[in-house]
Amino acid sequence: MKLPSTFIIQLICCIPFYTGMIYADDVNLVDRPDISIFINDMVSKHQFNKPELTKLFNQAKLQKNIIEIISKPAESKPWYEYRPIFITKKRINGGIEYWEENKEILSRAYETYGIPPQIIIAILGVETFYGRQKGGYRILDSLTTLAFDYPPRGKFFMSELEQYLLMTREEQIDPLSITGSYAGAMGKAQFISSSYRRYAIDFDGDGKRDLWNNNADAIGSIAHYLSIHGWEKEQPIASKAVVNDDVDNNLSNRGLKPNLSVSDLKKHGIHVDNAVSDDQQGILISLETETKPEYWVGFDNFYVITRYNHSALYAMAVYQLSEEILAKSGHMIAISE
Repeated sequence: MKLPSTFIIQLICCIPFYTGMIYADDVNLVDRPDISIFINDMVSKHQFNKPELTKLFNQAKLQKNIIEIISKPAESKPWYEYRPIFITKKRINGGIEYWEENKEILSRAYETYGIPPQIIIAILGVETFYGRQKGGYRILDSLTTLAFDYPPRGKFFMSELEQYLLMTREEQIDPLSITGSYAGAMGKAQFISSSYRRYAIDFDGDGKRDLWNNNADAIGSIAHYLSIHGWEKEQPIASKAVVNDDVDNNLSNRGLKPNLSVSDLKKHGIHVDNAVSDDQQGILISLETETKPEYWVGFDNFYVITRYNHSALYAMAVYQLSEEILAKSGHMIAISE
């Protein structure tokens, strides 16, 4: 799922207030003025049928545990706790198996969009363990809860609720039938509703976009998403960095978008350990370990991965998992448990 970096800060700041929110089980949602206004807006803006929408929201359920979960995102963990969630033997083995099972589709995605197979596989591995963990929340419940009872991001999630209703109408899907993450992400690729409408593709030509059951569509849609967001074929993603003792740590707090050339980074005492041209743009990344910081430089393709989830930790987990899968997949030897 793709959420802005400022989201993490807002979440942490709001933990005390939102974990104390009170929910009434007997509340009729359509009697709430904010939900009634939303329904009327959907009718006037998009010609939805009001009785049908009213009936739909009468069946929606507010989920107070969603507020509690979203207030403590995994991306707020330090790197030494975050990394072991995703860089595991099971995910590496699963990625190798997934590559072997879908190698023709992955090759076609690379030829079409220039996205390396291991990157697509790693995103699927981090997001849903290759489709095994797609989430058990009804999307209508998740988005309704966050749109109307989570003020820090209410505007964003209300927009996603609007997009969700449009998406299910376009795709001819029952909006009560879809389950996914607590934040409204769906399918093997965990696209939010707006991303589904904009970037999901029918990669096998069967006439529909199915990110829940169709590996071709999931692979093609991830590749399409990364391509649209600026992936540069066969360009570097990230590099371990060696830094001088007096490095300015503020350089790692300048956002996710690369803003210094490798040449400039060297002037600041930051050296990458692989061959990258001096004019390549990068950003210093400081990862918290149990001892001293671990430094990396992320390049433009690293930034593209953060468009999928606006977190350096997420992008680094995808990158490192992809490298492990690539390194171990050559001979297709599974890793022992």
